Amino acid sequence: MQLRRFATLIGLAALGLAFAQQQTLTIYSGRGQSLVEPLVKQFQTETGIRVQVRYGTDAQILAALQEEGSRSPADVFWANTAGALGQAASKGLLRPLGDTLLRQPLAFVPASKAWVPVTLRLRVLAYNPQKLKPEELPASILDLPRFAQEKDLVGRVGWTPTYSSFQDMVAGMIALYGEGRTREWLSAMKALNPKGYASNPAMLDAIRAGEIDLGSTNHYYVVRFRRAGYNLGLHYFKDGDPGNLALVTGAGILKTSKNLVAANRFLTYLLSPKGQQYFAGTVGEYPLVKGVVADAHLLPLEEALAKSPKLDFEKLPLDQALRLLRELGIL
Repeated sequence: MQLRRFATLIGLAALGLAFAQQQTLTIYSGRGQSLVEPLVKQFQTETGIRVQVRYGTDAQILAALQEEGSRSPADVFWANTAGALGQAASKGLLRPLGDTLLRQPLAFVPASKAWVPVTLRLRVLAYNPQKLKPEELPASILDLPRFAQEKDLVGRVGWTPTYSSFQDMVAGMIALYGEGRTREWLSAMKALNPKGYASNPAMLDAIRAGEIDLGSTNHYYVVRFRRAGYNLGLHYFKDGDPGNLALVTGAGILKTSKNLVAANRFLTYLLSPKGQQYFAGTVGEYPLVKGVVADAHLLPLEEALAKSPKLDFEKLPLDQALRLLRELGIL
């Protein structure tokens, strides 16, 4: 009798494993492939769930989801910014999540309950410390064009206008100061003849190589370059400045998902100690789950949050920011 029950249990376990192996979880990711692909592979290995990932910018992913509508094969939207997730929620693309997931993050749980915060990044100013002294750098990103003009840095400033975090920062400026002032800032930046880069690593490599002297980026890119032994400066603007905007990554489950169990397992994995430690240790981001240790060289989480302006990150006017960038010929 016991042998028969044991055989039944073995059979059920094998059936469960076979079911997991037959699933294909489809993720639409605004997060960069080089940053997150190792974690996706780790998840596949540990769960036996096959994963197919479509990478793109947050804006590209949102456009694809709206175009595909009910035909979308996507199960999970894994976004680089809260603004994109807020848009997905407001357009009715995401299904509500349960309390088991939503009670895990320490902060930034959205009112919509349609997505879960995963990690935190801050916008910062990266610079060449051999050319610029930290005490002379501007207190606000709004003063960056004037500072660059005074220091004869025309043509020596970098930016990444196609990158979603930059676009969220512009949206944050609009939320804080209005479109008119933001337009003035972007026009003044454009007058500096800045060098555009498709990615933040490419821009920071240009600072390292002496091609440019500074550029607004996410803090963890500077952390990663420093870990590799490169001497890059990291400057925080005054508390509450949009140049320090907190950027929350997160993920939600699409209403079109046909693999809800696998999708929930993936979101749970992102918030697990193993997933959070990957972001903290490998990527250099702030974990948002209690008990996971952030990089010792970073500001404590509470101090980092004080640097950022207080905004409803789910309601950043991303569409307005993208329109403005296009009108000015920046995109």
